[in-house]
Amino acid sequence: MIEIENVRKSFGPLEVLKGVSLAVQKGEVLSIIGGSGSGKSTLLMCINGLEPIQGGRILVDGTDVHAPGTDLNRLRRRIGIVFQQWNAFPHLTVLENVMLAPRKVLGKGRREAEEIAAKNLRHVGLGEKLSVYPSKLSGGQQQRMAIARALAMSPDYMLFDEVTSALDPQLVGEVLDTLRMLSDEGMTMILVTHEIRFARDVSDRVAFFHKGVIHEIGPAREVIGNPQMPETIDFLKSVL
Repeated sequence: MIEIENVRKSFGPLEVLKGVSLAVQKGEVLSIIGGSGSGKSTLLMCINGLEPIQGGRILVDGTDVHAPGTDLNRLRRRIGIVFQQWNAFPHLTVLENVMLAPRKVLGKGRREAEEIAAKNLRHVGLGEKLSVYPSKLSGGQQQRMAIARALAMSPDYMLFDEVTSALDPQLVGEVLDTLRMLSDEGMTMILVTHEIRFARDVSDRVAFFHKGVIHEIGPAREVIGNPQMPETIDFLKSVL
């Protein structure tokens, strides 16, 4: 499980996370919603060790992410993260992009890395795009390639940072279908998302972030269908 205990994070004088605590159980899907600047994406970066924290601690299966002796490279093999921008290597094919981490990080041979990459690309519906270059993919296909790239590391946990926010509306559905598939397969996921109805339908729980704290957290349909905090009510009115 992922345990977040009283985490504080600042950028200079600006405190972005103000004592955030929550736990995500194995197999659970947690969606984080809230306005811009509320600390949602920053929390994902802290969970993955990409940003240091100023207080509290984050445990992944008992390993303290930010302890001085923690091997972050080893830990990140177990925590996949997909960002708003897919950042593919344009000179490599789709297959070669997804092969790269298994070869360079896991030390897999070329044939095994090809098998891993092809399997995960087929899994996200890109089995016919192995030999094309990223520039030939639609935005939704590029984002699904990024998901396959993360899955190729066989992670225990997946973090998604507003993965549909840069897509044209007609392409959002295919990426959400991929996330729904992973949820159905039991992948433990933390999603930062503006897709409120998707969060309601797919998540076990939803956490509403406001000004660096969790204002409300609970079962997805309760938080979104019957919010209790005024800030949550105002936010949902503005986005639904």
